[in-house]
This record gives sequence, structure tokens and C-alpha cells, in this order.
Amino acid sequence: MTGTTEARSMAEGHGQLRLLSDPNTSRPRRQDGERILTGRAVYLDDVVLPGMLHAAVLRSPHPHARIRSINTSDAEAMPGVRAVITGQRAAELAKPVPHFMDPGVFGLNTAEFPVLPTDKVRWVGEPVAAIAAETQAAAEAACDAIEVEYESLPAVLDAEDALQPGAPRLFEHWTENVIGRFPNGQGDAARRIGEAAHKLSFRLRVGRHQSAPMETRGYIGSWVSPDRIEWWGSTQNPHVLRTRIADTLGLREERVRIVATRLGGAFGHKFAGFAEELIVCVLSRLAGAPVKWIETRADALLVGAREFRHEIEVGFSDDGVLTGLSDRMVANVGSLASWGGWGMCAMSSFTFPGPYRCDGYAVETIPAVTNKAPWSGYRGYGKEQAAVVMERVMDLIAAELDLDPAEVRSRNFWPTDTFPGWAQNKHIDSADYPSLLRNVLELAGYPELRERRRVAQEEGRLFGIGIGVELVPEGGELLDTLVRGHDSATVRVHPSGAVTVLTGVTSPGTGNETTIAHLVARELGIDHKRVDVVQGDTDRCPYGYGNFSSRSITTGGAAAVLAAREIRGQMAAFAGAGWGCDPAEITFAGDLVRRAATGETVGFAELAGRIFVRGSSDPGATNALLEATRLDGPHNFHHEPDDNGMTNAYPSYSSSAVVAVVEVDRATGVVEVLNCCAVGDCGTIINRNFVDGQLHGALAQGIGGVLWEDLPYHADGTPAATTLKEYLVPRASDLPDFPVGHQQTPSPFTVFGAKGAGESGVGASMAAVTNAVNDALAPLRVRVHDLPLTPPTVLAAIERSAST
Repeated sequence: MTGTTEARSMAEGHGQLRLLSDPNTSRPRRQDGERILTGRAVYLDDVVLPGMLHAAVLRSPHPHARIRSINTSDAEAMPGVRAVITGQRAAELAKPVPHFMDPGVFGLNTAEFPVLPTDKVRWVGEPVAAIAAETQAAAEAACDAIEVEYESLPAVLDAEDALQPGAPRLFEHWTENVIGRFPNGQGDAARRIGEAAHKLSFRLRVGRHQSAPMETRGYIGSWVSPDRIEWWGSTQNPHVLRTRIADTLGLREERVRIVATRLGGAFGHKFAGFAEELIVCVLSRLAGAPVKWIETRADALLVGAREFRHEIEVGFSDDGVLTGLSDRMVANVGSLASWGGWGMCAMSSFTFPGPYRCDGYAVETIPAVTNKAPWSGYRGYGKEQAAVVMERVMDLIAAELDLDPAEVRSRNFWPTDTFPGWAQNKHIDSADYPSLLRNVLELAGYPELRERRRVAQEEGRLFGIGIGVELVPEGGELLDTLVRGHDSATVRVHPSGAVTVLTGVTSPGTGNETTIAHLVARELGIDHKRVDVVQGDTDRCPYGYGNFSSRSITTGGAAAVLAAREIRGQMAAFAGAGWGCDPAEITFAGDLVRRAATGETVGFAELAGRIFVRGSSDPGATNALLEATRLDGPHNFHHEPDDNGMTNAYPSYSSSAVVAVVEVDRATGVVEVLNCCAVGDCGTIINRNFVDGQLHGALAQGIGGVLWEDLPYHADGTPAATTLKEYLVPRASDLPDFPVGHQQTPSPFTVFGAKGAGESGVGASMAAVTNAVNDALAPLRVRVHDLPLTPPTVLAAIERSAST
């Protein structure tokens, strides 16, 4: 999975494919890598506070039911139990759980969610009561002793069923089981399809997924005084969470300390907004002791994402140019909750038509609520849906006209010379899609693969090649929410010359703290190991929005660089005054501050020490402390509609292209991925090691979502996958090596030309593998559009071919 190959440079237009051995591409190693590899890194479950209790949560066994009564007397009497809460008791101590992103802000259907429900439950696994006890076993045993009387209600699990007029209503004050509708289109799609020389239609299903991080969620709440709480947790958004917890508990924000511990993976699973974040607070207040809750794998697998059904129609010309497209997407988001996953539906519409031109298109996502567990965020955040659909369209056009799939894509790409500029409903910062495709075809050895395919088909083998190209909006800026496109950083140089960076962004486990340290060290001309980066502590770090939408480096890193440049300017002014020269002559490199004209030097640490003892008294020293806080962003946002009614909520648009090669076993339907290579374009690369790692992980998640991962439900509303034996994530042995290359089209709107690198590759790999499997089955004249493409699904298609 981590393999690499040398890639040849194919610089054309704006695209530059970097060699993997390119000495100009930075590769600083992760500063804490050895600690992580040797098991010495501290995660949430390693945090033990004096007198700490353990929490267990009682969850609903029904998909839809009224709560008639709850009897906790037996549980309260059990040994070791220190606190028990139900919905009524929790409501006395805390307001409803704040939404991570409230649909009501956008004029959509919404609802309030108390810490624990007081009237009814809407999905199997919804928290009903919680217990704090001296041991985990005692807490779980006490949960079993709670008696809940339910009145079962009709439930609906299928999204299309939920849309029917007589469907059971999840929220009585809604007129239908729909959060809202998310349309996106330009031109007259129906007319363009109707007038097209060629037409086709198909349906495509994407199964219910989830992020399955190695580390599940976990939280600790600890009231240290009657009006102050300290909270530790695996969360991506500590400052946002502090704001929400303070409001919910009736505290001033400065009386709430949030410490986001090291994350063992997040991918959106650890956005703020879960009830358990407040459950530990309420239990701690009642018990008078710290309370820890750790999510079980079964609980984690309740969290859903990505369950879509597409109904697609397209029209295209004799030369394979797409002229019209429509897609009705129905998303089964489960029950609405405060978690924020419903927003993926908006992105699924917005991202169309990807990197392609289309004179008339009309897409709409309908987020239907059902009695499944709610969605939370998941990497790709709905953008992968456009990639899967558009790339399938390109392959179907190619098959209809007997054209090479790569050639069809080339004929439909948006022209490079229009960027920066509007591409239908997006203001693209930079891109070169034709070069991106050429680069990945070169990396894959596409002509040789086509020959291998021809030979394999002559031998009767089911061998297929698939291409996937995607456009990925990154760094979202949603006004009137705490999902913002800018962030902050404080850089502090100490008298010893050591440097601390306090940043508002957090790391989901990807190592962005190393990159931030490297960027600041580069500005100050010192070794990056001398820079310490502090993240996730709201008592120390400036207010920031945390980790989401692949913005940690483009905004958080940029803010740190701007602060470092301010400090460097102060130090250069001091040194210049001492040497009697213009500060512009001063350079910083190799831990030395140098006057270029004479070669005079002073050590960085020595200069810092002088400023602390002489600053604001000596000429040129305007500040006695070397500390600066800066904000970066937002950039390239267009919140007010222009003359054509266009708006843009994303500053940068990354892209990637993938070629996948598969072979399908005729007898079993098993799909083997023989090869999968990718070229990404995230603008200027800051740290090649981490960008490679992001792309490798995206490919693995995309392949897993196409071939194995699914969260099915039984007819009674209970989830069928409760362990990683039923929810099948890919293992290293299931995947090939991933040769990767990178094309760099710098963004003109960011400090160093970087674009997000955290989400690109997921949709392209999903599309490429889907296309490869269908290419392998093409000799049988069957197609499979029901993801995941599990062996039974593929085998059923093979058997359909045999019976006709």
C-alpha cells in the first residue's frame, strides 16, 4: 500500500509532475513518528485523572418508539454506581446539544436534540440513559439493570419509502421526511438531453459507509470547581466545542477548557456535536469526579455516511461530448441529529459536473430522514458522489461510441486557460485536467495496460482497466456557522531561541504539526526540531476552527507563516540597527542571522536573547517580546452573488486522477485489484511525505468503499455490522502498491500556492475501480452499479450473463 515508483516528468501547460526523487520537494520526517511507532504516544484512553469514573450509555433497541417510563432505581443501588441520568435529569442541567451545523440556519427542516431524549427514540442505538461508576464493568452492569418501557412506533428504513406521503413521520412538526433539497444546475438540461444525438440512462447505488478510524471517539469531563470544567477528548474542533459546551452548561467560555488529545484517525467521525460530549459533563457534575467514556466499536459503527441512490440521464454528441445531464440523488441520512453529516448532501450536488463542461445539467440531492442511525462526516464529504457518477458517465459514453475512455475525458475537460475563473458554479483557483490525465496514464503505462487487457480477454479472463478523475472543493467557508474558512496562529520566540507555535487547527493524526513546524522554521532559518507546535488546548491556543475540509496547512499553516514573518521582521530590524544596515539586507538560515554584504553573523538564539534584554530600548527594537498572532483567510470566497447570481464558498479546488486495474474471478465474483496508481494536484507541495500518505490513504478508503465496506440493516431496524468482522475494511494484503505522482498547479489565492490534500483521491479511486470492474465484465455484456461490488453482487451479474 505504501509502494512508489519513479514517474517521468510530463510538464505541459500549468501542470508539473514532480519526480518522487526530486530534491526540491521537501520531506521532513514526522517529529513524533518514533513515539507513535513504539506505542509511547498518549491518546485519550491513556489519560487517567485522580478518582476518575467510567461511563456507560444505555441505547435504544428500537428504531422508532415512545419512551413511556424509565426506572433507574435498581441501577442506582448497584455497587460502584455514582451517578445515573435520564433525559429528564439531563435537561435540568444542560440545554439541548448544539448542532455542528444546524440546517435551520439555511432555512431547512431542523429539530432540537436534548442530551438524552425525553419523548421518543428514532434509531437503534440512540442514547437513552447513562451511568458513571467506579469501573467500566460496573457501569455496564448497571445499564443492564435500567428498565425502560417503550411504545413501539412504525419505522421506515428505506429512503424512497420515507418520501411517500403515508410514511411514518420522524419529526411531527415536519411536513415530510426531508431535511431540504439541494439543487444545482445551469442551462436547460431536459432540452439538451432531448436534442442530443445519443442518450442513455442508468441507476447507481452507493452503499452506507463510515470512516472506521483506528481510535474510536472518547471524552473525559471533569468539574474542577462549581463554575469551571475541564474536558479532554478525541475531537477535531476544540474551540468550537468549547463555545458550544459553555453555552449548553451556562458557563462563560473562559471557564471551559477543552484539550483535544492526539487522534488515532478522524475523517469527520470526530466533528463536534455528539451527545456523549455533554453526557460526561453532566455525569461528572452529579458524581463530583472526572468521568471518562470510550466509544465501543459497535457504537462507532452506528455512525453512517454515504448512502445514495442516483437516477441519471445524459445526452451526448457523435464525438462523445457531454451536452446534457440530470441526476436525482436520494440520500438516506438516517435520523437527523446534531452531528452535521447531512451537509454532505449539499456537497454532493455542488461538486457536479466535476472537471467537465456541460451545457445543460440539473442535479438535485434529496436528504431523506429514516429510522437508521444519523450520518456524521466522512472523508470526501459527499464530493465523491459527483466523481463516481461523472466518471461512470464518461465510460458509458466511450462504450456507446466505441471510443477510448481516456479520449472521451479529454474531449470534455474544462479548458485550462480559463483559470482562475468561473467553471459553471465554481470559481476555480487553478487546474490543468488534461495534463493530470496524461500524467496518470503515463505513470500507469496505459498503452501497455490496454494490450494486456486485449490478451486477457482473448484468453477468456475478466481483466479490466478503469479511470477516475475528480475535482475536490477544499477549505469550505459557511457563513453564519462555526464552519469557517480562516484560522489563526501565534508564534512565540523564547529568550533561549526556542520557538512555540500555538495554532487554532488540529491534526486528525496526519502529522500536520510537523509541517507547520517546518514552515515556521523555514521562515526563521532554524532547524524545525527546535519548533514546538501546540494544538487543541483552548487555554493556550488562539481561537480556531479545528480540522475539517483539508484546511490545516492552507490556512493554519499560512497563519503561522505570517506570524513568523512578522517576528523575523522585528529581529531583522534589531540586527540591522546594530549593524547599521537596512533590515532588507538581513538573511536567516542555518540558525544564523547574517548581514549579506559583510558576512557578519549572530546566532538566532543569541539575537533572540539580546532582544529580550535590550528590546524597546535599543534603536530598531520596537518590541521587547517576540510574539505575533496572525489570521489567514478567507480567500477566493464569493458570498454575495455576482451579476450572474454566482457564489463560491470554497477557496481552492484540488484534483486527482487514478488508473485502476482489476481481475474478476468468474467462479466466485471476487475482484482482485492488481494495480492502482494516482496523480494528485494539491497545488504547491509543502511536505511530500505527508501528501503521499494522504493520497495512499484516500486510495485505500476509496477502494474499500467500492469493494467491501457496507453498513446494512436488518428488517427490524437493527444494524447488521457491529464489529470489523462484518464491516469489512481493506487490509494491507487486500491492496496493491500505490504508485503516486504529483502535479502542481499553484493556487494564486493562498500564501504558498497550496491547496487541500486531505480529501482528493477518494472519489477518483472509487470511480476508477467501479469502471475497472465494469470494464472486466464488458465481454459478458453486463454492468454492475450497486456498490459495494461484493462477490455476491458481481457473481450475480456474471450469472445473469450466463442465463441470457
